[in-house]
Amino acid sequence: MIDDAAIKLRYAALDPVLDERGRRRFAAAEALAAGRGGVTAVARITGIARSTIDRGLAELRGEAEPDAAPDRVRRKGGGRRPLVVTDPTLLTDLKDLVEPTTRGDPTAPLLWTAKSLRNLAAGLRELGHRIGHNVVADLLRDLGYSLQANRKTREGTNHPDRNAQFGYINRKVKQALTAREPAISVDTKKKELVGDFKNGGREYRPKGQPEPVRVHDFIIPELGRAAPYGVYDIADNAGWVSVGIDKDTASFAVNSIRRWWQTMGRARYPHATKLLITADCGGSNGVRVRLWKRELQNLANELGIAITVCHLPPGTSKWNRIEHRLFSFITQNWRGKPLVSHQAIVQLIAATTTDTGLKVRSEIDPNTYPAGVKVTDDEMDAINILRHKFHGDWNYTIRPQASVRSDSS
Repeated sequence: MIDDAAIKLRYAALDPVLDERGRRRFAAAEALAAGRGGVTAVARITGIARSTIDRGLAELRGEAEPDAAPDRVRRKGGGRRPLVVTDPTLLTDLKDLVEPTTRGDPTAPLLWTAKSLRNLAAGLRELGHRIGHNVVADLLRDLGYSLQANRKTREGTNHPDRNAQFGYINRKVKQALTAREPAISVDTKKKELVGDFKNGGREYRPKGQPEPVRVHDFIIPELGRAAPYGVYDIADNAGWVSVGIDKDTASFAVNSIRRWWQTMGRARYPHATKLLITADCGGSNGVRVRLWKRELQNLANELGIAITVCHLPPGTSKWNRIEHRLFSFITQNWRGKPLVSHQAIVQLIAATTTDTGLKVRSEIDPNTYPAGVKVTDDEMDAINILRHKFHGDWNYTIRPQASVRSDSS
């Protein structure tokens, strides 16, 4: 009588450590020991095919052809042939699915769906291939594909004077620092929803107790958005951030610079005769924004000093010093914390520090700044602006109207 339980127990113990040859010889040995009906019983108990057990019996009896090499489990050429051999169009069809040659063709397979392994396998099956998603993963790996996220590298068309403008800005900043004159970098940080909304990043909390936030990011009318406009003092490694509660306009931008000067700049540079501002080409401090220049004229009149502005070339905002000297550290400091109120935003910004000694001050700007303010041609003509010889559209100096002087810059 064949002891099914004993055979099953022995096979379960040895199967994890047996290779293909060892497995068929074990099954053959058990079939021989069982006697009549042994092959059928062992095949039923172990799930090993009868043909495999028969081959093992032939090997035990010395009736099978010897292996080509003693270290091989199978004879050379044994086993199932790879799909890429039996299905010659498989790789070509897979490449076409992963990277359509005609991206604008709305009928291209999988052009408008996620290219998951299962979707790719389903697409291949629709083309007549017999394949599962695990095999698709192996084929993609062999082809050199891997999971990739989007990467921000395209900055638009490079202006031919891009590098020259960076060099010009660098020289102007060095001149200002050498003369101990203020040089600042300005920009608006990403506008934030105010309230108990999810904020990117993680922070330590008791296990299993994440801070609850809203599921949907719909603006809370009574709280609105926060528009942080920053001023970074390049020489002092210090920052000022006005947290606006209204529109991000040129008036708001210049008033933020004004508040930096009143709060930090005047004490740091008591003998300043000019102010250098480096700014992006767009936004509230954009190169084509008339209101920006008119408000700078008002600021120059108030401070009694000349204000020079050097704009970064188009599409290069990430190279603005304030982005990686101030804003990046603010983002790190408030990661994982819901920005529940304007005051909380101010406190989180003001608490930002670095090992290199960054100091930040922040206040709420309660003023309203209506959008769509028009600046007339007469007002533009009245601005005491001197455009520099190199790219006067990007580089210009606005002097107080009470003290007009020529400057070739």
